[in-house]
Amino acid sequence: MELESVIQKRRSIRKFLARDVENEKMEKILECARLCQSGKNRQPWRFMILKGEQKDHVAQIMLNLFEQNNVEIPNYANSSKNSARVIKEAPVFILVFRQDDDDHWMTGDLLSIGAAVEHICLEAVNLGLGALWIRDTVYTQEEICQSVGCESMQLVCSIAIGYPAESPDPRPRKPMNEILLKAK
Repeated sequence: MELESVIQKRRSIRKFLARDVENEKMEKILECARLCQSGKNRQPWRFMILKGEQKDHVAQIMLNLFEQNNVEIPNYANSSKNSARVIKEAPVFILVFRQDDDDHWMTGDLLSIGAAVEHICLEAVNLGLGALWIRDTVYTQEEICQSVGCESMQLVCSIAIGYPAESPDPRPRKPMNEILLKAK
């Protein structure tokens, strides 16, 4: 598929078919992330692929947040319930970590990781798959990191991947004149 076509077809997929993703496709997806550029070539990303009970366990950690009576949950965190449902439905779930804890590199590392995540999402489309970039893991990142044995890393985000069971229309985009700034 041509790059422009892949970019135009990219959607956030929240419903997946109950079909496994072939290992060869996951290898191609991860290779695209590995080849991504990064600030000072730091390659700060680390990926963990979860399937089955392991991914369902992470989704349950996210849902457990809402069962705690003594914790006031901010309204914006309510999307975690929906994200947990998506995680359970998706056949593949990738946790995306930042390896280094040097705050001096935080901005560059996060930008680099964001680029790698987009490489993953675009290659998923190229291979006939769908993906959803998920930020909601941030609300329970300590519990998730402990659960998967990555306490020394920062959980930046996650990605659900699978064969799409939906084909959403494009979301509205701001017109060019709203996003393009002009110098004085």
